[in-house]
Amino acid sequence: MKKGILLLAATTMILSCNQAPKENQNKEVSSEQTSNKEEASEPAGSFNIENTPYSDADLGDFPFFTLPKGLKAQNKPLQKNFDVCFFPVNGVMSPIEGKLYKINVSAEQGEEFSQRYFEKSIADYLQSVGAVKVFDGEIKREEYERYHKQDPNKGDEGDIGYADEQIKFYVIRTKEKGNIYVQFSANNASGKLNILQEEGFRQTITKVTADEIVKDLTEKGKSILYINFEVDKSNISTDGKEVVNQIGEALKKEASLKIAIEGHTDNTGDATYNKKLSDERANAVLIDLVKQGVVKSRLSAKGFGAERPLVANDSEVNKAKNRRVELVKVK
Repeated sequence: MKKGILLLAATTMILSCNQAPKENQNKEVSSEQTSNKEEASEPAGSFNIENTPYSDADLGDFPFFTLPKGLKAQNKPLQKNFDVCFFPVNGVMSPIEGKLYKINVSAEQGEEFSQRYFEKSIADYLQSVGAVKVFDGEIKREEYERYHKQDPNKGDEGDIGYADEQIKFYVIRTKEKGNIYVQFSANNASGKLNILQEEGFRQTITKVTADEIVKDLTEKGKSILYINFEVDKSNISTDGKEVVNQIGEALKKEASLKIAIEGHTDNTGDATYNKKLSDERANAVLIDLVKQGVVKSRLSAKGFGAERPLVANDSEVNKAKNRRVELVKVK
C-alpha cells in the first residue's frame, strides 16, 4: 500500500516537471511571434531620408547608370531639368521635385524581354552603389484615385504608379549628388524606369527693367515682353502696366530710340478676331506710353495675330510663349 502511494506521488511530480517547461516555452514562442509581427509591419510614415546612410560610390553623371545589355529605351525619354515625380513612400505616392528621367524599356531587336533579368540587373546594381530599398509592392486603388490627377506627367513616357502595379523603389543618399530616387516596374513584355535627382526649385523669373529693355533693343534690335491684358480685351492689367511703365522709362533713358510695337497671339480661336485683338493691344501700349510723355512720332503699333509664331503652337507652354508683345527698334 505504502509503495503504491509513493509511486503515484513520484509520477505526479514527474508530470508536473515536464509540463512546466512546456508552458514557459509556449509563452516564449508567443512573445517571439509578437515581436516579429511588430518588426515586420513598419508604422506608416517611418521612412525618413535623414536616417538613410550615405553612399560614397562614384555614381557618374545623371541619369547615373545605363540599361542592362540587350535592353533599350522604347521611345524618346521624358527628361526635364526640373519637374515632379511621385514615389511610393510607405505605400503613399509622394511628390518629390528635381531633375527627372523617365523611360519605357524594351528588348533590343532579336532579343526577348525578361522581367527577371531587367529587375535583377537594376536591383543588384543599385545595391552595389549603396542604394536602400524603400518599397516593394503595390499601391491600392484608393491611393491611385487620390493622387493621379496631381501628376502632370501621368500617362506619359515611363509612367509608374498605377493601382496593382508592382513597384520597386530605392533611394541613394550622397553628399556630392544629393538624394537620388529610383523606381522601376516590369512585366514579361517591357519595363519602366524613373530616376530623379532631388533639387529645390530655383526661381528664374525676374522683373522686367528699363535697363534690360534698352540692352535688348540696342544689342538684338528687339525686346520680347509678356504684358498681361484683361481676358479678350485690350485693357492692360495692373501687373501689365508695370511692364509698360518700364518701356516708358527705357525710351526716356534713350531719347533717340524709335520702336514699333507688335502684338502677337497663339493660334487658338478665330484668326481674324485674334489679329484685331492683337492690334488693339499693341495700340493700347502705344497710348499708355504717350500718356507717360513719350513723343508719338517715336512709336508705331500693329497687330499680327497668329501670323508670326515665336515657336510652334503645339503645347500650352508654347502657346503662352506666342502670346507676346515685341518692341522692334526702328532705324
